[in-house]
Amino acid sequence: MIGAENITEVTHFILLGFSDFPRIVGLLFVIFLMIYIITLTWNLCLIVLIRMDSHLHTPMYFFLSNLSFIDVCYVSSTVPKMLSSFFQEQHTVSFAGCIVQYFVFSTMGLSESCLMTAMAYDRYAAICNPLLYSSIMSPSLCVRMVLGSYMAGLTGSSLQIGALLQLHFCGPNVISHFFCDMPQLLILSCTDTYFIQVMLAILTMFFGIVNVLVIMISYAYIVISILKITSTKGRSKAFNTCASHLTAVSFFYTSSISVYLSSSSGASSSFDRFASVFYTVMIPMLNPLIYSLRNKEIKDALKRWQKRRYC
Repeated sequence: MIGAENITEVTHFILLGFSDFPRIVGLLFVIFLMIYIITLTWNLCLIVLIRMDSHLHTPMYFFLSNLSFIDVCYVSSTVPKMLSSFFQEQHTVSFAGCIVQYFVFSTMGLSESCLMTAMAYDRYAAICNPLLYSSIMSPSLCVRMVLGSYMAGLTGSSLQIGALLQLHFCGPNVISHFFCDMPQLLILSCTDTYFIQVMLAILTMFFGIVNVLVIMISYAYIVISILKITSTKGRSKAFNTCASHLTAVSFFYTSSISVYLSSSSGASSSFDRFASVFYTVMIPMLNPLIYSLRNKEIKDALKRWQKRRYC
């Protein structure tokens, strides 16, 4: 047994990122930089548009503006650090910096999971109880649901960080990823990780399985209600109101679950790193597009904004 005095604590980690692809480093930097700029621009513009246009002051767009805010924080927790590492031979991050990065990343990811569940309930109330929608989705309830999403994400991340700080890291200190992620940190620990793995399984069950189950139940009722609509136009309109959310949910859960299942061993292959790009970088960029591309209300709001600007 190694004595405590012989354990050398790790003070920093080395992020490999995409250093094993030296020939395309410049191309990857340009691609990720453009994606990051587009993500910030689209999400921030969507937040401003929703706040400025009174026609968009509804529960759905209130949730959407918070989703855009989460996506901005979510992508900003990983991409700037990743971009700065492209032209460094050895990109190091302090232990505290690694912990902070994962805390922000995890908080935003878990909050987004809960917020998508709240948005599914909003669509359920709008389609299954249209006459009572205004009374069901009151402003106070919407605020409580959003705050609850943030608090749930904050609590889940705090539990993980609390358990992570109990671990010892005595080397190696090389993370085969472009950000500090839990599976890679656990495999570097030189102490037993059984407790934190059990806790992660419980958190995954709550934030993953429970949220997905609630979303599936909501959409089961939505489908039943849509099938009861006699007119084809009415069915199409009802389906279009929830198609965007269903697409965003599918992208978010399928990409994140597949990556975490494939990297459950803690090892990170090149494929895992590129796959992680989808849910950490691409999804925050796609969300505002998914919700606004075929959204007539967003397009009308843009036209009103342009008229006010030119007038």
